[in-house]
Amino acid sequence: MKTNLLLPLLTLLLMSASGIVRAEKADTEKPTRIEAEQMVYDDVKQVKTFTGNVVLTRGTLLIKAGKVVLTTDPAGYEFAILYAAPGQLASFRQKRDGGPNLWIEGQAERIEYSEKTEISKLFTRAHMQRMDGARITDEVNGEFISYDSRAEFYSVNNTNTGESKPGGGRITAIIQPRVEPSKGP
Repeated sequence: MKTNLLLPLLTLLLMSASGIVRAEKADTEKPTRIEAEQMVYDDVKQVKTFTGNVVLTRGTLLIKAGKVVLTTDPAGYEFAILYAAPGQLASFRQKRDGGPNLWIEGQAERIEYSEKTEISKLFTRAHMQRMDGARITDEVNGEFISYDSRAEFYSVNNTNTGESKPGGGRITAIIQPRVEPSKGP
């Protein structure tokens, strides 16, 4: 039976316009710390609910939300839902493997992740970006972002139902030009 509380959200931190990007592997071996104003744990239903300025940290991973609900199915897989506080967005930030200062960030009114299917979904005012230090290298915006880590596929849609509709608005993707390393004299 699986027991990782944060594993559902670690895969959420995978995104790339030019291939798969993995969250820092070392984070999976770090303890998870969750701070909130309240926690309710239903052992029979396997539901853990954290409310009130929730701050979750695990290694370089930082998650902020108004409410976080973690549900464990009978096989031990976790399903996580992050809800934004009123007027705000739920967010995450984590260092990526592959370089000394690579990061990924995301935010939305609601973020869901299924450990069983390895699919992450960001709903309403969704935004994800990859960074090299403070420089944004790639970013996407839309009402819905879905990422399937098994298929290494993500999509951005103009409605929060997960389908694009005419007149539903526009999505935005910004892919910065590749910066060549500086050559010495």
